[in-house]
Amino acid sequence: MRDAYHEELDAISDSLVEMARFVGSGIGRATTAMLDADLKLAESVIETGGKVDDMQRDLENSAIALLARQQPVATDLRIVVTSLRMSADLERCGALAQHVAKVARRRFPDSAVPRDLQATILEMGQLAQRLMAKATEVLITKDVQLAMQLEEDDDAMDALHRTLFQHLMDERWNHGVETAVDVTLLGRYYERFADHAVSIAQRVVFLVTGERADEFEPEPEATA
Repeated sequence: MRDAYHEELDAISDSLVEMARFVGSGIGRATTAMLDADLKLAESVIETGGKVDDMQRDLENSAIALLARQQPVATDLRIVVTSLRMSADLERCGALAQHVAKVARRRFPDSAVPRDLQATILEMGQLAQRLMAKATEVLITKDVQLAMQLEEDDDAMDALHRTLFQHLMDERWNHGVETAVDVTLLGRYYERFADHAVSIAQRVVFLVTGERADEFEPEPEATA
């Protein structure tokens, strides 16, 4: 009976990893669709977005059933509750990838991003994908030190976000209001995606240590 119980716990963790890999791929594909004005790829990202919702729903159902049947306590309870919260973060990431793809679809056959900002948006998309890849690794390894690194990595996304606004506020901006709105939204989508990746890593810190990430103090490394 206990073996089956732990298999169910492991299945919940595996579902989170699957979701994280899926949304990481989704934000990468959405970025390509937008920059390349690839309507077919954009439609694919939008259509498959429902899979993330299904995955979250299945995870929630499994977690609730486990709570009802097994009444886990201590660390096991923390795993279930934290997993529910992380699945919500991942669902939002899937929705944000869809939002990027919808911008691409709305502006087809043109690219939504002016040529002089494409490198910045590409960098934001690639960084979002890397952050989610690292969050996925944290989910698998439960590496607290790696989890704590994500907040520092997110600083790069914040810097890119500020760069976008500097362009938008520049008096030489000549791409019009509609494009300014698109760029503003895109910057927000990537910035929020990164925030959710950081949130997932912080929840793993709580899962492993029982302490909030902003309160956790790693033990000093032993000296020879």
